Amino acid sequence: MSTVAVLSLKGGVGKTSVVLGLASAAARSGVRTLVVDLDPQCNATAALDPGPTTATLADVLASPRRSVLAAAITVSGWGDGVDVLVGAEETESLNDPDPGTRRLGRLANALHERHRIVDHGDEPYGLVLLDCPPSLGRLTRSALVAADAALMVTEPALFAVSGVQRAAEAVAAERAEHNDRLRTLGVVVNRVKPRSKEHDFRVGELRSEFGDLVLDPVLPDRVAVQQAQGACAPIHRLRSAGARDLAAAFDTLLGHTAKSSP
Repeated sequence: MSTVAVLSLKGGVGKTSVVLGLASAAARSGVRTLVVDLDPQCNATAALDPGPTTATLADVLASPRRSVLAAAITVSGWGDGVDVLVGAEETESLNDPDPGTRRLGRLANALHERHRIVDHGDEPYGLVLLDCPPSLGRLTRSALVAADAALMVTEPALFAVSGVQRAAEAVAAERAEHNDRLRTLGVVVNRVKPRSKEHDFRVGELRSEFGDLVLDPVLPDRVAVQQAQGACAPIHRLRSAGARDLAAAFDTLLGHTAKSSP
């Protein structure tokens, strides 16, 4: 099982869209996937259209017991291949800037409990995607403590380099303090307009600064993203040319997650 924290410390870069695209690619490849929605906006939960639950991530973070975890996970509207640990607005109240080691470890403990459930005959997940909020509080830090790898998301904008640098520093800090197995998987550049000189310049700037950490391919700016999320459907299910472009890109990016396997 690979557990990947998908993060950006700047809002509005399409981080959740990357999580959903990777989940779509995993489902198409037959990799059973769990999406953990740590963002209090709960956009991943809404787009995945999960069934009803009697608990949420907020309950899991308060009490990471096996029974609570089981009550907060349900199958998505995409089908049996993608499950959701559902988010809740209430998690915002848990997003302390300095939560302490014990509380930072509760998400990792919960996912370990899920692994113990698998040992008793439940089908294992091949991929766990942790959708982080765009801030460096308890929620994002908990994801970095629980993850095998961190995938940073940016867009080709003026402050892209500084945003990625802050995210990389956050990953390095959690690796040094709480999670020595945490690896930096790379940087996904999202919403790239193919014929934009400004975007070409910004992508080049990112490559100059971060080298091979900037992953290929970059993700093109396509309206199919909004169409898929509005339909609560995986991008691979849409038939437009833009959807096919994105699906192919996510298929390639999914291969990078293999590097996060322990």
